[in-house]
Amino acid sequence: MNKFLFCLSLFLLMACDEEKKESPTVFFAGEIVNPTSDHIVLYRGDVVIDSALLDESNRFSIKLDSVRPGLHHFYHYPEYQFVYLGKGDSIQLRLNTIEFDESLVFSGIGEEVNNFLIEMFLVHENEKEMVYSLYHLEPNLFISKTDSLRATKLQALESLAKETQLSECAYNIAKANINYESYISREAYPFYHKRNKGEKDIHHLPKDFYDYRKQINYKDEDLTYLRPYYNFMIYHLGNLAYMECKDNCGGDMNIASNQLHYNRHKLKLTDSLIKQAELRDNLFRHFAVNYLLKPDQEENIHAFIAEFKDRSGNNRHMDEITNLYEGIKKMQPEKELPDFIVHTTDDQKVSLKEITANKNVVFYFWSGAEQKHFRNITKRIAKLKKEHPEYTFIGLNMRTDKLRWKSIVETSGLDKDEQFWTEDFEEASHTLVVYDANKSIICKDGVIVDAFANVWSSF
Repeated sequence: MNKFLFCLSLFLLMACDEEKKESPTVFFAGEIVNPTSDHIVLYRGDVVIDSALLDESNRFSIKLDSVRPGLHHFYHYPEYQFVYLGKGDSIQLRLNTIEFDESLVFSGIGEEVNNFLIEMFLVHENEKEMVYSLYHLEPNLFISKTDSLRATKLQALESLAKETQLSECAYNIAKANINYESYISREAYPFYHKRNKGEKDIHHLPKDFYDYRKQINYKDEDLTYLRPYYNFMIYHLGNLAYMECKDNCGGDMNIASNQLHYNRHKLKLTDSLIKQAELRDNLFRHFAVNYLLKPDQEENIHAFIAEFKDRSGNNRHMDEITNLYEGIKKMQPEKELPDFIVHTTDDQKVSLKEITANKNVVFYFWSGAEQKHFRNITKRIAKLKKEHPEYTFIGLNMRTDKLRWKSIVETSGLDKDEQFWTEDFEEASHTLVVYDANKSIICKDGVIVDAFANVWSSF
């Protein structure tokens, strides 16, 4: 499961009321096969609840005197996943980090809703390609097919609720998880259909196409960090902003110069519709990061930041946004590369400026934890090397133990002279503004040409 930086605090759920069980004490324990860290951390929202070291058998155990029932998340570097905890629960998990999500199984008191949620997560992941293949259909047929998928999942939930004693809170979260995942595809449909069919404008939609919006709760604290709910809000607000601008502003939404204008609509709608404090802050953050990481003129970026601060001046992510803004200003074309230190395979320290001296260099990024991305990007770089011999392609590894990094470089047959290791992920991601796994930095003799290039689309 991809975990790029800005996404670390966005998928945790605050607690909700649940009927009391005999004991408020909660146990959360388990076994991690092939651990990638020596500990596990339990969160609610972005607040650490507790942590535990793995023992010699790679087992951990956490005891909580009580919890506010709801979805939490556990983090075992660099992976994370949901766990629902209610009063009196005693949850055991087992997973293998090689197939983190696919191998995750829960047992004990409270296992039913947790196994159902991870099952739905995997079903959604497996359905993505199939749902994408439906976007070319006419609206009514698209609705019919996607509603059928949703109905099957809801039926499975109803069967589970009859067989087990799900709390009202657990049931509502599981239902919202199903519904909002489906609603995302409905919000995305007009744009994907337009693209797939090569149409010049948004396809005509039936009057009832957006009827599900009548059920949207913009201030449900219990769903603030539920992944499908949060992702839905991103699609939904983007859709509303696009349509509002298209109907009222008369501009061409396809040209880059309208990015500032379009994103101002997003800020305005978030400000007017979203009142729940954490959801509001997180959405403002998302739109700010998304805008800042796209090329635009410095004066436009400055104008965006000014409006962001005006509408969300007390945002809990303000330091991050400010640091990102400052970092982006330092990574503009014709500016020198930061004097950032990385490590060679023979444990020498070298700066990026030294690596780029007297040559054209493309830096790209990879992590040992993201094996699928690693395989894809190494194939892509091998192809680019043949097509663009004028560049030296340098891999910068992040979020990987140093010994494991060396082993991967060795066993994968990568050129050791073109592979370097970054020690501090946080510092690297902030200094080099790495929010996208496919990001690349093009430079010449230590001077930035394009710090926000993409290995797939920029060459």
